[in-house]
Amino acid sequence: MKLVFMGTPEPAASILQSLIEAKHQVLAVVTQPDRPKGRELKIAFSPVKEVALKYALPLEQPEKLKGNQVFISFLKALDPDLIVIVAYGRILPRAILDLPRRGCINVHASLLPKYRGAAPIQWALLNGEKETGISIMKVGELLDTGEIILQEKAAIEDKDNTATLSQKLFDIGGKLLLQALIQIEKGKAKYTPQNEANATYAPAIAKESAEIDWRRSAAEIHNRIRALVPWPVAHTFYREKLLKIWEAEIALADLATAPQPPGSIVQIVKNIGFIVATGTGHLLVRVVQSEGKKRMGAYDFVIGHAVGTSEILPN
Repeated sequence: MKLVFMGTPEPAASILQSLIEAKHQVLAVVTQPDRPKGRELKIAFSPVKEVALKYALPLEQPEKLKGNQVFISFLKALDPDLIVIVAYGRILPRAILDLPRRGCINVHASLLPKYRGAAPIQWALLNGEKETGISIMKVGELLDTGEIILQEKAAIEDKDNTATLSQKLFDIGGKLLLQALIQIEKGKAKYTPQNEANATYAPAIAKESAEIDWRRSAAEIHNRIRALVPWPVAHTFYREKLLKIWEAEIALADLATAPQPPGSIVQIVKNIGFIVATGTGHLLVRVVQSEGKKRMGAYDFVIGHAVGTSEILPN
């Protein structure tokens, strides 16, 4: 089929690659405009743009979609059978949704109607879900409400974070998308309406949500740490300097100590890290990043900063 592909981050790039390898005719690629990135704010291409350039595909990076007649005319001239959307980052206006003869489809990282919105993977982890999945859906004007074409479940492991779970889900998504395209091309795709009674929402994660409240349970804090990797990364403060926590786990062993206030460092674990008391239970911190430094093992941080068990991380 003749496709237009719209996407931006790495998972979308891997799916674009799979479409190219499956010999679908990608008429054009649409991605977000180049943005400054990193400490030096150098202009960076999106991963999807990198793939488009690699294969010399026509590339568009519109600043806006609604009312952009030049861009809409460009799409009309291509006369696509279908528009495929994967984490593009913007809602498509009706003028674009109505353009391809077979409509627009989206690869969404949840089992819709659960977790509609911008951050379904993060919210599944924040809420301690044990299962999520991928939905291939027809796109409508309202956010993630379109009919379901295909779905596949995926287990969430205790060590999964947003980065690892994204990779897992979009590996599934690439394969499921190819199946859906075959069904659509043959006229055999089934479009199942979503059950609105089961709908939940996953709004974008705010950077301000990254600070850890040690008064919460160890399980809640563990889930927040997992959900916020690789961005914005959960953090606390140590001696008034920001300390990011990249990896931790619930400490299951009983600690031979009296109850300590939440945030108390109660034990140093040799060659591993340090254990912190929470509102309920304890958390073993494994990988950290101190302000202005690179990531390191939490035990190396302990040695380098002479961390003691008398210290309390702020709430």
